[in-house]
Amino acid sequence: MPYLGSEDTVKELKRALSNPHVQTDRLRYRNVIQRVIRHMTQGVDVSSVFMEMVKASATVDIVQKKLVYLYMCTYAPLKPDLALLAINTLCKDCSDPNPMVRGLALRSMCSFRMPSIQEYIQQPILNGLRDKASYVRRVAVLGCAKMQKLQGDCEVDGALVNELYSLLRDQDPIVVVNCLRALEEILAHEGGVVINKPIAHHLLNRMPDLDQWGQSEVLTFLLRYNPRSEEELFDILNLLDGYLKSSSSSVVMAATKLFIVLARDFPHVQEDVLVRVKGPLLSACTSESRELCFTALCHVRQILDSLPGHFSSHYKKFFCSYSEPHYIKCQKMEVLCKLVNDENVPQILEELRDYCTDVSAELAQGAIFAIGNIARTYTEQCVRILTELLELKQEHITSAVVQVFRDLVWLCPQCIENVSQALGGCEETIQDSEGKQALIWLLGVHGERVPSAPYILEDFVENVKSETFSVVKLELLTALVRLFIGRPAECQDMLGRLLYYCIEEERDMAVRDRALFYYRLLQAGMEEAKGILCSPTSDHSLRFLEGQAEGSVNAWASDFNSLVPIYGKEQWAAMTASRVTGLPHTDSPSEDPTTVDEEPLIPEKEEEVPSVDTSSNSLILRPSMCMTAEQFERTWLNLGLGCQQAVPWQETVQPDTVQAALQVVHIQTIAMSKAGSPLWKAYLVAQDDTGCLFLTELLLEVGAAEMQMLVKQSENKPEALQAFISVLKTVLGTVAGLTS
Repeated sequence: MPYLGSEDTVKELKRALSNPHVQTDRLRYRNVIQRVIRHMTQGVDVSSVFMEMVKASATVDIVQKKLVYLYMCTYAPLKPDLALLAINTLCKDCSDPNPMVRGLALRSMCSFRMPSIQEYIQQPILNGLRDKASYVRRVAVLGCAKMQKLQGDCEVDGALVNELYSLLRDQDPIVVVNCLRALEEILAHEGGVVINKPIAHHLLNRMPDLDQWGQSEVLTFLLRYNPRSEEELFDILNLLDGYLKSSSSSVVMAATKLFIVLARDFPHVQEDVLVRVKGPLLSACTSESRELCFTALCHVRQILDSLPGHFSSHYKKFFCSYSEPHYIKCQKMEVLCKLVNDENVPQILEELRDYCTDVSAELAQGAIFAIGNIARTYTEQCVRILTELLELKQEHITSAVVQVFRDLVWLCPQCIENVSQALGGCEETIQDSEGKQALIWLLGVHGERVPSAPYILEDFVENVKSETFSVVKLELLTALVRLFIGRPAECQDMLGRLLYYCIEEERDMAVRDRALFYYRLLQAGMEEAKGILCSPTSDHSLRFLEGQAEGSVNAWASDFNSLVPIYGKEQWAAMTASRVTGLPHTDSPSEDPTTVDEEPLIPEKEEEVPSVDTSSNSLILRPSMCMTAEQFERTWLNLGLGCQQAVPWQETVQPDTVQAALQVVHIQTIAMSKAGSPLWKAYLVAQDDTGCLFLTELLLEVGAAEMQMLVKQSENKPEALQAFISVLKTVLGTVAGLTS
């Protein structure tokens, strides 16, 4: 037997596939094909047997067909000319009496990933959409999305879209869900699938027939539908009520999000829903699946931001187990901090205290920081625990405790005395820069309460030449000058030595400049230095209270059941700032999409669209630019103030005309007020061929002679900005002339 991967191996396989005796023996023939697939999956190049494998597809053995089609899908992009020879066989199999063979052949044709295959798969896909077998229709629906991807930026086939919309009434529930996903892919540049009232109600009625995956998908798509009346809203919520108790976590989360989004004007309904899903969330938090547990914990934290006491009676569910990974333990400790109340604070503090001596230094410090968060409310108990931890003389524990003390004295001035008494001896075990900074800061600000403060700082001054962290030197300068103002006799000598070293010998320019500043400040007099360094500061406890204010459920409803609770809102916004996706659709009367009873996406009458001449501008805007409303808001807030101008306007705004004119020059509309609004607003976005984004806000008050236009730019390109403003002015001027 030749060794694996040699040319002799491939030649032997080729001879075996061509052997008539092997071909007549079904089992031997299948075994040879399995050997080819085995070598292919191991990385051996077996493309030279492509023709023999194509011949092997002419069989009634379905298992053999699956193997051969898998081979052809793998090597078709590498052998495009030979792959076209297999099209006849595949097209013939698409008409086979066996639905399994028809579906298998159609799926394989759509998986060739060859642009030249488009003309051959279009008709089989259309035939598959009308096939009597549900399996073939499932494959054909997904094949539509694959075919559209092969076409690239070509215009979407309206007849194909109509066919998919009509299949939303298919008897097979998987076909319905596949249609939604396929339409979402095909209409991505237009904002995805449109959900109107007939489609929404039809999907709601089909929900019991769907599996768990289909239910979660449909619930996600129903977020795009806005009920027309309060009665309709509660009818929908009543239909979805049972899915809050589903055994599938994905269905429960999707149903919960739909409830809290639809009930945005009914806070009591939102709170009732969150109470009802408490059980499924707690079950997910104790799941054996670490991924599910972590995701559930992130969403519990999000809920607690609006309902602080929501899970307080179940706080023991969030105690850490020894076998749990670090990231889950950290999430549970953050949740415990939000669940503390007068009844459970002793138990939670005792549990966190046990974590402070964990073998993992990172976890131990996290537990100490958690106790520090609780100390903002229950100061006395927490300070006592933190003080006892200092007696362990562990480097990472002492460093974390001192950092907590530094933050705590700002927020809880009543603990300054106890903290000051506990600082003695901490300098012997702290080695990291964060701990040193915290200790030095405490000695500088509250050193008058610590008898040994000058001597502790003197140790740092003696070792300043060997100090590797510049931030520690900067903190030492500030602390020693502050302490000198309160205890000059004990600090004068060491302050002089420190200033001399930092000015004459220190190589770090930031440290040297800080030392020169303090030296000249002291020359100006003690009163001036005291007024600058020891002046009263703002009350940071008020800032803390502002940060802890309860948020409305609507503030995070749109982020629920997404990656935002996992990554955090700011980090997720940064990750998706440059990502462009489709625009969300709203179910408004003026934009009512096609129903499943009518031919979809066929307008009865085309509106008059003004022609805009922009040939004089060199700016090229991308026609496929789309952005969601959430991305627009995040990007708008992150960008600085742009260019603001006024455009003459004397007529009533016609939103449809303005939007149509903007689309001509590839400027997309994110949101727009209705006609006749007292303060008419519009938010627009466009992107040039270099990737630069232009975000625009239009404002027009009733009776005003000018429309205010504010434009922000993602990149600093003045010429491109002026070109875009010129295009926008031309459009608005043309629309104003048309309306007059």
